[in-house]
Amino acid sequence: MQITDVRVRKVAKEGKLKAVVSITMDEEFVVHDIKVIEGEKGLFIAMPSKKTAAGEYKDVAHPINSSTRDKIQGIILDKFETAMQAPDDE
Repeated sequence: MQITDVRVRKVAKEGKLKAVVSITMDEEFVVHDIKVIEGEKGLFIAMPSKKTAAGEYKDVAHPINSSTRDKIQGIILDKFETAMQAPDDE
């Protein structure tokens, strides 16, 4: 699996949510609404989720092992850092 495109939408308001990201894998499959969040230990990603009737949030799509999560997170955070350095009018 290769991530062939990453689209970062910066969030302008103050808070822990820094961006919302879409990734394309192998130019065939897209995952929208991955969140870049600033936590106590730095930036991390949260996969798209929905709220259950019990009030819990469950991931809609997610990697099934930590090495894949690390790979996806690394690519997304690299693109996020690049997007943060770009002028806002792009």
